[in-house]
Amino acid sequence: MAGTEEATPAVGQAPPSGALPGWVAVVVTFLTSGAVLVLEIAGLRLIAPYVGITLQTNTAIIGFALAAIAIGAWSGGAVADRTDPRRLIAPLMVAGGALVVAVLPLVRFAGSVLTGADAGSVLLLAAIAVVVPAALLSAVPPMVVKLQLASLEETGSVVGRLSGIGTLGGIAATFLTGFLLIAVFPTSGILVGTGLVTVLAGGAVGVLLRRRSSGGTGRVPVGLFLLALVGSLLAAVAPTPCQAETAYHCARVVADPERETGRVLLLDTLRHSYVDLADPTHLEFEYVRAIAAVTDAMAPAGQPLSALHLGGGGLTLPRYLAEVRPGTSSLVLEVDPGVVAMDREQLALEEGDRLRVRVVDARVGLDDEAAGERDLVVGDAFGGLSVPWQLTTTEALQLVDRALTDDGRYVANLIDHPPMGFVRAELATLQAVFPHVALLAREAVLAGEDGGNVVAVASRSPLPTEAIADALRAQDLGWEVAEGQRLTRFVGDARVLTDDAAPVDQLLTPYAAPGT
Repeated sequence: MAGTEEATPAVGQAPPSGALPGWVAVVVTFLTSGAVLVLEIAGLRLIAPYVGITLQTNTAIIGFALAAIAIGAWSGGAVADRTDPRRLIAPLMVAGGALVVAVLPLVRFAGSVLTGADAGSVLLLAAIAVVVPAALLSAVPPMVVKLQLASLEETGSVVGRLSGIGTLGGIAATFLTGFLLIAVFPTSGILVGTGLVTVLAGGAVGVLLRRRSSGGTGRVPVGLFLLALVGSLLAAVAPTPCQAETAYHCARVVADPERETGRVLLLDTLRHSYVDLADPTHLEFEYVRAIAAVTDAMAPAGQPLSALHLGGGGLTLPRYLAEVRPGTSSLVLEVDPGVVAMDREQLALEEGDRLRVRVVDARVGLDDEAAGERDLVVGDAFGGLSVPWQLTTTEALQLVDRALTDDGRYVANLIDHPPMGFVRAELATLQAVFPHVALLAREAVLAGEDGGNVVAVASRSPLPTEAIADALRAQDLGWEVAEGQRLTRFVGDARVLTDDAAPVDQLLTPYAAPGT
């Protein structure tokens, strides 16, 4: 009778008549396990525009994915012992695939409300992105195992084989997504494609099971197919902050309504760079003007420099230096090729012998730098929601020091809010490497009453702090220069960051609201 539970076959008995063909069992296990890993990787990119890419967001996505796998596998195995798995495998695949599609509009609608790096937003968006579809798909493999068991003598081989196939599916999906799909397709395309493939495979399995049995086994409710269709339609109209999905960011360029030639580069939730296409000396952001003030104070004025830039963004500083110090040679290390492409296509970037861009992680690029050749190293790779910790440590700063001339300077944009744990730790780390360190910031920041962008300056040689203070005023900034005892009091007992211990995400207090 359809829908009744079959007894476990005796030792040596042939496989149940309703069992899936071996190759179908392999494909179903491989596909459902792989889809969960695709969802995990794409889910991180899906929530990043709203909560940033931090250790917490990575942890939340991985943790919820593992929880969903555990819940799905446990419950799927328990249900398979109480009812005929043939009734559930196809519906679970279709439902799981439909929800993989549906998480795209769900996260984007929810993300427009839950923007920010607070733990609540991170956890909620991560849960929306992975838990339900991953749990449904993870319930399928134990049901396939139950269906394929023919005797107690082969339990180990059946369970081991299909478990291994499922693991291989996850491994294949991880490498395929990370190395190929992300580079070729947007996150929306990856999720919708994965979901629809799973839905279609579930429908095909349902047809196969109905043909091999009677009584409606394998029938999939039409509503589940409608869910996949509705999810796809919503995915097409869901709001997205992205003009382009690069290898690392949700990026877009918008025009400044108050300045005809002004353009703003937004990466994830932050206004990352401002470029005036007609006037490279127009510096919109205060921290950029503070960095420019340090370069202005480098004597003699107008002399060309050899500059290395850790992080590119809109390349505002390299353009400024090329204008005010003709003949300056700038090498920009930018990890995201998509950002560089937007610079070229929308921000009028022109490269040449004096301005070169290398697509590489800045830490790797630093290691390739010749010793003692750079007059200036500019660190502008830190965002408000995420910080590349590998650029914050003593080992990284020793590479910066090696690249600088004896009179060269390292100037870094840092972002934090009270109690300023990250900024204080980074200043302590700078003091462990460089004999001369200063901090440029607003008085309210130095007093511990406010946060935002600050600029750290470090060198082997004494810093011309009075000249820097004059240059800050010339840049129309009311920032102060903190050094000596004032800086020591600000840093306090902050820890020094090393490659072995750099809990940057835990030290960082993110923005209370999006912005630069």
